[in-house]
Amino acid sequence: MADPSPPPNAAEIMESVNDALQGLELEPHETSEILGFANRELSHLHTPEDSYFILGSYRDPYLRRLRIVQNELDRRLGTYPFLMADLSELDIDRLPVFRIRFTLLAAHADTIVAVYEQDAGGEVTELGKISTTPYFDKSYVLPRDYAWMTEPNLATEADVVTAAATIYFNDDLDEAATEEELDSLITAANKNGISLTTPDLIDRLEEREDDKQAPVSYSWVHLNEFRLFELHEQCFAWSSPDGLRDVVDEVP
Repeated sequence: MADPSPPPNAAEIMESVNDALQGLELEPHETSEILGFANRELSHLHTPEDSYFILGSYRDPYLRRLRIVQNELDRRLGTYPFLMADLSELDIDRLPVFRIRFTLLAAHADTIVAVYEQDAGGEVTELGKISTTPYFDKSYVLPRDYAWMTEPNLATEADVVTAAATIYFNDDLDEAATEEELDSLITAANKNGISLTTPDLIDRLEEREDDKQAPVSYSWVHLNEFRLFELHEQCFAWSSPDGLRDVVDEVP
C-alpha cells in the first residue's frame, strides 16, 4: 500500500518519472504508488551518509560479487550501499516498473557502482543508461577481465590474468603450446615487476573454471563503453574476488 503522505520533493520526483516514461499520462493510483515508493526508499538517500547504488546481475554466482562490493563499501564510515533487489517493489502492472525504480534510485544516489562479468542480460541496458548524462559523472564500472583491445599491456596483475585466460581457454592450443605461451607471458610480466609464476596462473584459472567463471568476451558495445569510463578514470578492472575487493577501494 502506498504511503499516505507525499514526500516534500514530490514534484521533482514526478518530473523524473515523466521524463523516464516519455510523458505518459499516469492514473491516480499509479502516481500514489510511485510517491509511496519514494517515501519508503528515497528518504535513505537524503541523509548525510554517502549512498552507493550497486548494479549488476542478480543471478548466481554474479550476485555474490555484488555482495562483495556492498560489504566492502559498508566497511566505510557513513555509507549506505544498496542493491535494487533489496528494496520494495512497485505494484503497477501497466507500467515499466524497472525503468521507474532505476530512474529514481540513480537520480538520488550519490554514487553508482556497476559490476560486469558477461555481455548479456539487463546489465547491457544499465550500462547504456549510466554512460550518459546525468549519471555518468557519478558512475564507476568494475568489469571482470577487461582490457582495451588496441592497447594491450601487462601493467597490472589483472592484465596478466586476463591475457592468461585468453591463452588457457583457447581450444586451438594443445597442452604444450599453452604451457609455452603461459611461460612467455610470465617472462614478460616479471620484467614489468609482476611477481607471478606459471603455476600461479594455472591455479587462478582452474579456480575460475571450478567457479564456472569462463573468460569474458565482451561485445564491441561493452568495450567502447568501458573505454569511455577508463579514459575518465572511472573504470577499474579485476579478475578474482580478492581483486574485486581491491578495486572497490578505488571508488570514491
